[in-house]
Formats: sequence, C-alpha cells, structure tokens
Amino acid sequence: MRWLFLLLACWCFLPSLVQASARVETVTAVVEADSGMPPLVQQRMETSVQVIAEQLLLGRSTADVAADSQAQAEVIRQVFDKVLVGYTVRAVDIDTGQTTRVTAYLQPWSDVIRRIEVDTSVEGMPPGVEKLVRQDLAQVDGVFSDALSGLPVAATDWTNGVLKHHLNDFLSEHLPEFRADFDVDTDGDTATVHLTVYPRLPVVRTVDLSMRSDTIPNMTLLNHRQLMQEHVDQLVGVPVAFVARHKDVFAGTLAAELDAQPDFKALHMKSRVDIAPAERMQVMSRSDTDRYRLRLTGWLDIDRKDDDAHDQQDNLRFRLHAGRMIGPRDEWFLQFDFMPQDVNWGWETGYARRIGIGTEAQLRYDMRRKRIVLGAAQQLAPRWRLRYEYRFADQMGEAGLIFKVHDFLNLEYVRDARQGWLRVLGNF
Repeated sequence: MRWLFLLLACWCFLPSLVQASARVETVTAVVEADSGMPPLVQQRMETSVQVIAEQLLLGRSTADVAADSQAQAEVIRQVFDKVLVGYTVRAVDIDTGQTTRVTAYLQPWSDVIRRIEVDTSVEGMPPGVEKLVRQDLAQVDGVFSDALSGLPVAATDWTNGVLKHHLNDFLSEHLPEFRADFDVDTDGDTATVHLTVYPRLPVVRTVDLSMRSDTIPNMTLLNHRQLMQEHVDQLVGVPVAFVARHKDVFAGTLAAELDAQPDFKALHMKSRVDIAPAERMQVMSRSDTDRYRLRLTGWLDIDRKDDDAHDQQDNLRFRLHAGRMIGPRDEWFLQFDFMPQDVNWGWETGYARRIGIGTEAQLRYDMRRKRIVLGAAQQLAPRWRLRYEYRFADQMGEAGLIFKVHDFLNLEYVRDARQGWLRVLGNF
C-alpha cells in the first residue's frame, strides 16, 4: 500500500518536474517591419537577433526564461537597436519553449526605397566582349533589388556588406572571370547603383593566328590576314577563362566576319575557327568551299633520272588545279602545269569522284602528251596518303606514299617500274 501511494505521488508531480527541468535547446529569430523589408537584409537581421538571443537564452531553464521574458526581451531590443541604422526596434516578443522563438518588430526611420536603377560599366573590354559580359550580368538587378527594395534611405550604408557578399555569389555563378565594385546614391525614394566590373587574371597576352584552306590556295588568304588579326587582337586583355567559356561564340563571330568578305561570298566559302584559350592563345581558321577546288602546288623531284617517259627538265614543276563540283562527290577540273627550267607548259582535263571514306578515283587526259591517265588515292591516316596512276600511252604505273609534314609541306616517295625517287611538295 505504501508503494502504491508513492507511485501515485510521482505520477501527480511528474509534469511539474519535467517542466522544471526543461531547457532552451534552440533559438529561432524573426524580424518584421510594418512596411516590409528586403529579403537579404531581413536574413542578416534575423541572424543578428538569433546570435544575441542565443547568448542570453540558450541552455537556460524554460521556466526561468518565461518568468523573466519581459526583461530578456528588453535586453535584446536595446542591444539590437544599437547596431541598427535606419530602423528603430519597436518591440521584442519571446515565445518560450525548448525551441524558443524571438520576434523583433521594427519601425523605419524615414522614406523607403521604391525604385532601383543599376548603371553598369565594363572596364577595358572591346564592344563584342562587353556585350557578352552584359548578357551574363542580365539578372544582376535582382541582387540589388533583394537588398535595397523597401529599405529605409538612411540604412543603405548598413547594407553594403550584405550587398557585397551576395554580389560576389552572383558573379561566382554567372561571371566568375570578373570582379565588381559598386556605389549607391539615393535621391528621394530612388536608389542608383553604379556597378563597375573589371577582369580577373590571367588574361590573354598575345594571339597567334593561322589561316588555312584545302580548297583554295593558302596564299589567297593573306588578303584577309590583317582583318582577322585585328579581330582576334580584340581578345587581348580578356580573361582566359571567359574566352574558354564563350569560345563557341567568339569562333562563330570570327568565322562569320571572314565569310562576309566579297570574294569569300563569291566562292561560297564556309569558315571554321578553332580557339585554344591561353595567355598565349592559338587561333586557327580553316576556310573551304563545297563548290570549287582551287589549289596551287609546286614540287621538286630529287634523284629522278631521265627515261623515255620523263625529261629531267620536268623535275621542278608548278601545278594549278581548278575544279568545279557537280555534286557532293563529283568534280570536273583542269590542271595547268608550268615547268620553269625549260619554260614549258602543259595542261590536263579530267573528272574525279570520291568513293567511300578517303578514297578518290580520277580519269584525266594529258593534252601535252596526248594520253589518258587513270588515278586513284586513298587516305590512310591524317598524315599519310597513298596514290597511284596508270598512263596508257607508255603503259607505265606510278605509286606514291605521301607524308604531310604540315599544311604547307609534304614529302612523297614515288616508285614506278624503273626507279624510285623523293618528291618535295609545297602547298601554296
């Protein structure tokens, strides 16, 4: 019976014991203003109130906090009021519990900002680059709106830290290759933000330009080299990472400017530009046409001996190939040869067809020697090519293995039934 009495007594007093032992474990803060406030500023204020309240309340008995809530609220109000500019802390309420909620009510000092204008300047960038920078900054107005809209005019200086932090976050996501500074001027209910962005290092220091074509003589591209050099030099001083991020845009713009030239339009040229972003940047343009084939080649045969089918005066030769595509795979062409050692000319007319991948067949008629020539070529690898031709007049075949040293120079080992020799080929 005695044990039953003790058990009933514990059961009756248990809620009071639990309440007496409960303590404040977490504190949440809410800040409200009659006229509303910018979200970014509200977040910072709530963080400040939470820090103050945690110093006073965290770990204390909920019963003690509830009994002394008015005094604690006044302390929080006075401390928070001293760090604020542009607002007065009108009142603070404490809702006590293991999770205690502290609410601060603010009263703005003066008129609040209703209108925000952002004036952006981009330092040291050419117009094409500045346009891309401004596109990346298209949503930056929202950063200032979130921090200034609804803020008392007197509190603008107080928000500089909040603005700087969130502006840096915005740049890290949208324009990481640039830094930014800003000033805020107020006039009535309008705030004007003067935003200046400038590049981060590393930036492009020099640009090495190369121009190539497989369907027209490379020397004809020299007419446009100065134009292209002027355009690519506009990327000097631009952050390397920015060029890398917008590489496709820059490449497309350069190609379009090149293809807009009158002679390129006449030849139906299409250009492709490759950019390798770096402080010393490499830019390569390749311009080709799917309608014409114009090539100028020169070659020198080394250690080739005279025979019935060959005159040593022909060891040095220049050839102009002029072709017109009559379909995706078919070409009619003329070839003009000039042998400077004996000031002699020759020319051929012919038809070529691409068969499969990297394979081409030719039928030519040599007007100089009055003979038909059959030819074939096969691309073995990016730098290796195999060719063969058969001349019906002398019933002689000739095979050659060509190695591409670079875009302007090839080496070929040639072999027929009588001899072999080395040929140096230059692509002009």
